[in-house]
Amino acid sequence: MTKALSGIRVIDMTHNQAGPACAQILGFLGADVIKLEEPKGGDVARTVHLEKPGTDSLFFLLFNANKRSLALNLKTEDGKRLFRQVVAKSDVLLENFGPGALDRLGFGYEALKEINPRLIYATIKGFGTYGPHAHFKSYEPVAQAMGGAMSVTGFPENPPTLVLPAIGDSGTGMHMAIGILAALQQRHATGKGQHVEVSMQDAVVNLIRVSLRDHQRAGRPMPRSGNQLGRTVPGTTYACAPGGSNDYVIVLAQPQMWPALCQTIGRPELAEDPRFKSAEGRWEHRAELNAIVEEWTRQRSKHEVMRLLGDAGVPCGACQDTGEVLADPHLKAREMIVDIDYPTRGTYQTVGCPIKLSDSPVEITRPPLLGEHTDEVLAELCGIGPPRFSGERVADAKRRPGERPSEEETPCPTPPASR
Repeated sequence: MTKALSGIRVIDMTHNQAGPACAQILGFLGADVIKLEEPKGGDVARTVHLEKPGTDSLFFLLFNANKRSLALNLKTEDGKRLFRQVVAKSDVLLENFGPGALDRLGFGYEALKEINPRLIYATIKGFGTYGPHAHFKSYEPVAQAMGGAMSVTGFPENPPTLVLPAIGDSGTGMHMAIGILAALQQRHATGKGQHVEVSMQDAVVNLIRVSLRDHQRAGRPMPRSGNQLGRTVPGTTYACAPGGSNDYVIVLAQPQMWPALCQTIGRPELAEDPRFKSAEGRWEHRAELNAIVEEWTRQRSKHEVMRLLGDAGVPCGACQDTGEVLADPHLKAREMIVDIDYPTRGTYQTVGCPIKLSDSPVEITRPPLLGEHTDEVLAELCGIGPPRFSGERVADAKRRPGERPSEEETPCPTPPASR
């Protein structure tokens, strides 16, 4: 079956999370994603938080499905020659190396567009390629700090707080996927490729734009407000039975939903109570009202509360822990939690594609072993048949180098010292 991105070839030269997440979503949508790795160890994520020797880490597996692995040593002349041939027959090159790394190898945008004028050259950097901070490197927490996300996350009595979901890494990857698709669309009209750039700081800023709006409305930096969303009451988290660390629901009852909530919790009289009848009154008396709501929620499990309020038309979500998310029947029905078999590990669970296309259903294939498709890709794109693979020059192009081409730009939230 033809997929949405069938016929599009992507060279994924990225490591860790931001770039691999971008390339994986393109692979989910049907692109032929070739993960280019140095032969010695490949993507550094293969060994990040390695659970057991002899296999690749779950961290790597979560971001590299639907790809083929091509192992080349770009520090050899034959490796460079083969790489140029692959570039000439590709549509997108995605990279997140340190500033200037690919230029030093002779593979910057200006050089590669001479080989392939239709190439979309996609660059992910912590702070981009221009601006006062362009030479700085970044990690997920740095992007969140510099993008403003940490300043508005957490409770007011506590320090600025990291958002553990990777809005700087995976968030940047999703922004880049949009940029690549836009560049491919423009190429239909112009016949030319272009350089697409997304910085981690830029992506975080885009995601916190409502807080920037609120700053302008209030004329001051936004304080941390915990789980309270605006001035809506009920509009925060409420404890549930049996009282575990994640036994909470979050409720957001807009003014038109207030009577339905009162009926559901068995307190219909509250709808006309002078203290709570108006939205402003509910805000002024929020401590009293939140206590009433929580008295009701504490007698029920979080999923029961969610069901009762959801059936009444009041938005409510159980605060699911990671185990509950992995077992969620709704997510499994939507193929968002899927089982994958990996040769050196066996079965593991991973996250599926959040984009559902009616005419392009996603088929998830396992991530590649390091260099698994090298012979296959070189045969397809470079015309090198199996007999030539024993030759010394091609072997040298695939030989393990003494060091990595460059330190990559966008690693996972783990501080570098812990790797």
